[in-house]
Amino acid sequence: MAIEHMPQSATADDAAAISVSLARAFGTDPMMRWFFPDDASREETLGRYFSTIFTRQYAVNAVCERTADAAAFWVPPEAQDKAVPDGETIRQLTELLGDRAGLFKEAVETAARHTPQEPHWYLALIGADPAAQGTGQGGALMRSGLAKADAAGLPVYLESSKPENLPVYEHFGFSVRHELELPGGGPKLWAMRREPRGTSGV
Repeated sequence: MAIEHMPQSATADDAAAISVSLARAFGTDPMMRWFFPDDASREETLGRYFSTIFTRQYAVNAVCERTADAAAFWVPPEAQDKAVPDGETIRQLTELLGDRAGLFKEAVETAARHTPQEPHWYLALIGADPAAQGTGQGGALMRSGLAKADAAGLPVYLESSKPENLPVYEHFGFSVRHELELPGGGPKLWAMRREPRGTSGV
């Protein structure tokens, strides 16, 4: 694997590159298309959305890794009370979401009701630029984060709104625990969990 495809820690200085990769990665994601329905402006708005949550929320309080064309944000249990949007972040997201802000809030609250109560790692998001498909960057980021969770002996939790991604997550040991119907006619959301494994890998 090329060196630029190996996971490395991401900092706020990487925001521009990360936001571009994630905006392209999530351009066909059902939930993001629901939150940002305008085809013409979606990629640009998604870039601003990911830049906002990365710089103000995850880069400060989570484990963020990137490759040349992909990124993943992981929240370990000790950071879960901190890695939440503050008032200014909420203001910026509300401005970006416009009349979809209420639906966004309801979706977040619906998902939160199914979050495990015991200590766990949370995969907030993972995505790769579709142009980099097949280069192994997404898989490398997934294995890197799962190794950290396994070393801590903790399960991992995620949500996905894209059914095509479920077999990918299942390949890495996740299983569907809940199917959530989002309020307001939103897409279905699958809550998935992976039990810890020995440190020999996935």
